[in-house]
Amino acid sequence: MQPLYGLIGITLTHSFSPAYFKKKFAEHNIDAFYEAFPIPYIRELPDLLENNPDMAGLNVTIPYKEAIIPYLDDIDPVAAQIGAVNCVVIKGNRKKGFNTDAIAFEKSLNPLLTPHHTQALILGTGGSSKTVAYVLEQLGIPYKKVSQTAKEDRYTYEQLTPELISQYKLIINTTPLGMYPVMDECPSIPYEGIGEHHVLYDLIYNPEETKFLVQGKLKGATIKNGFEMLQLQAEASWDIWSAANTETPE
Repeated sequence: MQPLYGLIGITLTHSFSPAYFKKKFAEHNIDAFYEAFPIPYIRELPDLLENNPDMAGLNVTIPYKEAIIPYLDDIDPVAAQIGAVNCVVIKGNRKKGFNTDAIAFEKSLNPLLTPHHTQALILGTGGSSKTVAYVLEQLGIPYKKVSQTAKEDRYTYEQLTPELISQYKLIINTTPLGMYPVMDECPSIPYEGIGEHHVLYDLIYNPEETKFLVQGKLKGATIKNGFEMLQLQAEASWDIWSAANTETPE
């Protein structure tokens, strides 16, 4: 039986993963398949696996990186600490979750950091924001999250001022605002507070330059999208599947 790998999420029409992994299988002469499985609710995951008994691994995208955890039998310590999973190994009836976003984000972000980047703003509070927060903690960079709702440990968008923005030289967007096909949106922050020492990082990779990144670019900031991170997390997933299953590449 040929092993099957897949991607679960809601909107997967323009996803990077299927073409990427199909190419990898072909390059390594591996007889396996990779498909996108859009599911409207995470509770449909057990039926999906029952209907595909040859499933050997999954990638997980928004909005299920947190919601999938109760459906797993085991979880890697890093993924458990982060509280988000984007890679799953399936062996028999057991499912183990991993987080490959963290190592990918760190590798992608590190070359951009300078002594100016002493504190960060994380826009959004979903599963991806947890990964970003974990990496910043590992790097020793204090951060604040920004949310629509007020809480003691975060800012609301209404609380942000140009003066406040000017103090946080690293700003990471983990929200879907500006993602294809609704590309005319961006997080509501006072962009006039951004300058040449800022780094604006957007986890979105389609379009190449979101409105968030364009606004930063106009102010002289260094900008980066999520495409390299996407490639790096896919490579890390590949390595995990390789180690877990002799039918995947060594």
